[in-house]
Amino acid sequence: QVQLVESGGGLVQAGGSLRLSCAASGRTFSMSAMGWFRQAPGKEREFVAAIMWSGGTTYYGDSVKGRFTISRDNAKNTLYLQMNSLKPEDTAVYHCAARGVPALVWKTEGYNYWGQGTQVTVSS
Repeated sequence: QVQLVESGGGLVQAGGSLRLSCAASGRTFSMSAMGWFRQAPGKEREFVAAIMWSGGTTYYGDSVKGRFTISRDNAKNTLYLQMNSLKPEDTAVYHCAARGVPALVWKTEGYNYWGQGTQVTVSS
């Protein structure tokens, strides 16, 4: 089992920045990739970004490219999401997730472990 705990969410004005963290514990050696997804009320869960745990290759959803940066600290088993130039439409609950299979990382299917999520609210 892998446990994931997100932190860093909050309320920010449009144009501002936030950094989310996701601390992983347990059988972290089984992870090959981690990602961030978000879900706004009444909407489906949306892919935000993903990173390969080994090598660091990154992937981004179209709506966040150029504004968000995903990174990881292998020694601390921690995943980060730096969010800049935030927009009201970025408002959502942000979840981190971990998977063992390093493929199709933009799909929710295949992620074995999910965190509870952290709320991000961007005011206009």
